[in-house]
Amino acid sequence: MTLATLQGCATAYQSRGHSGGYSETQLDENIFKVSFSGNGYISANKVADYTLLRSAELTLQNGFKYFAIVDANSHIENSTYTSPTTYHTTGNVIGTTYNAKTTTRGGQTYHFSKPSSSNMIVCYKEKPENIFTYSAEFVFKNITEKYNIKHDSR
Repeated sequence: MTLATLQGCATAYQSRGHSGGYSETQLDENIFKVSFSGNGYISANKVADYTLLRSAELTLQNGFKYFAIVDANSHIENSTYTSPTTYHTTGNVIGTTYNAKTTTRGGQTYHFSKPSSSNMIVCYKEKPENIFTYSAEFVFKNITEKYNIKHDSR
């Protein structure tokens, strides 16, 4: 099953690449650590949803129907960039009068926030009692519809 979407410069739902995306590590037959890293153009809420979507997708790909999140983390990396300041002076002399004009460019500071999220999930074939679980099919359907993510049929 392949999922892809492009929304401007924001991180798309994709395997981790230069601009971010999802990754996972299988820790046991039914246990996965799922992560999604975004760039500076995606919201923390969307990153959390994409992490949940990848959790549901992995559950279904591995023959399970339900998953429980046993640990979740989110993080926002904040950084700034200040463009270089340049000065350009032009002038002229008319008789004994000197006129000069200095133009300043740059020096703006830009702020970037890069959200990331991770879930440790346990997958189940049947819905367990006394444990809060998500229906992988339900989560998958709703998040792909919410963000209009196109996917191949499973």
